[in-house]
Amino acid sequence: MLGPVILAASRSDKMRRFVSAAPGTKQVVARFIAGETVDDVIPIVRDLAARGLEVTLDVVGEDITTVEQSYAARDAYLELIGRLGELDLGGRAEMSVKLSMFGQSLEGGHELALANVRPVVAAAAEIGTTVTLDAEDHTTLDSMFAIHEELRKDFPQTGCVIQAYLFRTEEDARRLAANGSRVRIVKGAYKEPASVAIQDKAEIDKAYVRIMKILMDGEGYPMIGSHDPRLISIGQELARRAGRKLDEYEFQMLYGIRGEEQNRLAAEGHRMRVYTAYGTDWYGYFMRRLAEKPANLLFFVRSILTKG
Repeated sequence: MLGPVILAASRSDKMRRFVSAAPGTKQVVARFIAGETVDDVIPIVRDLAARGLEVTLDVVGEDITTVEQSYAARDAYLELIGRLGELDLGGRAEMSVKLSMFGQSLEGGHELALANVRPVVAAAAEIGTTVTLDAEDHTTLDSMFAIHEELRKDFPQTGCVIQAYLFRTEEDARRLAANGSRVRIVKGAYKEPASVAIQDKAEIDKAYVRIMKILMDGEGYPMIGSHDPRLISIGQELARRAGRKLDEYEFQMLYGIRGEEQNRLAAEGHRMRVYTAYGTDWYGYFMRRLAEKPANLLFFVRSILTKG
């Protein structure tokens, strides 16, 4: 029951100020956020790559309010891609982007986001990697999927994310699987109304399995975004039944969560990608991580009490 409350707090400026000032926040944020700058995150990418892991990098900060901020977001990703290219890390690291950070919610936002993300996708392709468009709340998805379709005309490796808890997602999965897309499936981490999203956890898990099967049986490249051992095991079995080789799908987990399991899957020959976020505007991302799992919230509370 705490999840929806925390998700609501993720949009509160008052809660942002309180959480940012809490004595234990820095310690907990460091568990989920790899740093504030490109210089902070590059050594982490190298370390993960050395352990046989792949990476997707997210520059946090989707809550923008001006066109100038959308340009700054674009330039932050271009700087990141430039550094990855210089260090020959393009083969191990892709990028994840939230189109809201590129101006999607502003006036004329669809066109603005497309104009901002296109050079990022092009630059990623030049260094041998790609970009995945993250899913946000349900009101943004038609725009996101349209931008994904447009980008794939020139950059067919561009990926997108679908969320199991939305009623629309099985239909989206069938369409994406049929056209050969790279698709990451997640449970969903936004506060959505019962009119558009499943509210019961067990039912969300069932939907997740149905959607995994659609993707595994399809023509695309499934990316299983989950820390749930049962769903990971089911994903492996569905891949086996679909006749997929180990390089024809992958697992994804968040930086700072289940590191031993990440290493285990990589050691078994699976493609294992670590979703690694960095940047100064970490609040919204951090709060969604707290909402996803009560243990994360308990860890945060204990840290505040210890440091207070």
